[in-house]
Amino acid sequence: MNDYNMKCVMIIDSELPIGIMANTAAILGATLGKHIPEQIGADVTDASGQSHLGIITIPVTMLRGDKAISKDLRERLYDPEFIDLVVVDFSDVAQSCNIYSEYVAKAATTAERDHNYFGIAIYGNKKKVNKLTGFMPLLR
Repeated sequence: MNDYNMKCVMIIDSELPIGIMANTAAILGATLGKHIPEQIGADVTDASGQSHLGIITIPVTMLRGDKAISKDLRERLYDPEFIDLVVVDFSDVAQSCNIYSEYVAKAATTAERDHNYFGIAIYGNKKKVNKLTGFMPLLR
């Protein structure tokens, strides 16, 4: 599928403090980069001869969410219709842990209904992503 048919969005809970919102976006972006490396462009050289590492080749739309929207969206993303989308979520369960093994253990004892999502990133077919997020306003 070509880039024109693909879309990437991040839905961030706009009620969070700015630092947590920024941290959430950074974590979602890093994880997306791991799972969609084909969307990371080649390194570029500027007019001064300085090198800059490649960045994602398609726009990442930042959308405004809240706890209810994120919870509903995450639930919908478990539907088989959306199995082909790349989905990254970041919740209070993860954010409350200082080391990854602590997160793994805490997640194993926390039911999905008890996760409060700070952000969700979605990458995949533009029509499917729009079906899920087309009504959401931009994060401003």
